[in-house]
Amino acid sequence: MSQAVATQNSAASLTGLLVPLADRTLLLPNVAVAELIPYRAPQVTEGTPDWFLGQIAWRDLRLPLLSFEAASGGQAHVASGARVAVINALGGRPKVKFIALLVQGIPRSLKVGSDLPAADVELAPLELGAARVGDEIVRIPDLAALEQLLADAGLI
Repeated sequence: MSQAVATQNSAASLTGLLVPLADRTLLLPNVAVAELIPYRAPQVTEGTPDWFLGQIAWRDLRLPLLSFEAASGGQAHVASGARVAVINALGGRPKVKFIALLVQGIPRSLKVGSDLPAADVELAPLELGAARVGDEIVRIPDLAALEQLLADAGLI
């Protein structure tokens, strides 16, 4: 096997999704997103944190819908092009297989290599890192911590 083929098929390269939010763009592994669905108004419960937008129905399940912006110190914002990214849960909780994340627009696919340049910017809560993709700075979210936030608030 040639070195070029070995490198091309190694874990050093993966397909990512640039997920647009109201105030930033997240970079997620493609496999983290189960499905992108149209925004639908969630079933709201009184007395919940502002980052918890409510529950939505998806494939005979009720999923918690979250605003990443509000969970990381910003404001929740539902624009006209809003959609919902159904994210595979990472926490290993038997009753939580997916969470829903409010997104603004349609994610773009991107091949990501190990040479992705890091961006030296201040990180918000729930961000693991930042990288430069062309002229854009993208944020790498801590999806496990987002799920833990739901658990800590007693919402899952």
